[in-house]
Amino acid sequence: MSLPKFIITKDGYFRLGMVNQHKDLLKPGDQCIGGGYYHFDFVSNRIVLDRSSYDFGRPNWFLLEVLKVPSVYKGLRIVYLYDDRYHDDFDVSEELTIEYYD
Repeated sequence: MSLPKFIITKDGYFRLGMVNQHKDLLKPGDQCIGGGYYHFDFVSNRIVLDRSSYDFGRPNWFLLEVLKVPSVYKGLRIVYLYDDRYHDDFDVSEELTIEYYD
């Protein structure tokens, strides 16, 4: 069953899509540093990320300074919502430099 999932790679690539498993978003040579699920919030113009990948765990945002995002998502704010009492939500667009690619 395909679900809306995302991953981030050690090289800083943000990939998302409707896939069965998070590993389906990997390309040869990629090392995944976390992932989860996403949905689009068109009212607030955001990509909302949450939860974690069963195989790769929560995204390790602290390992990145730059996030490389497909240019089709330019103009959308990216935010990761922690579902616990220990972390504040992470405003990816504010905390990391975003580079867009085609």
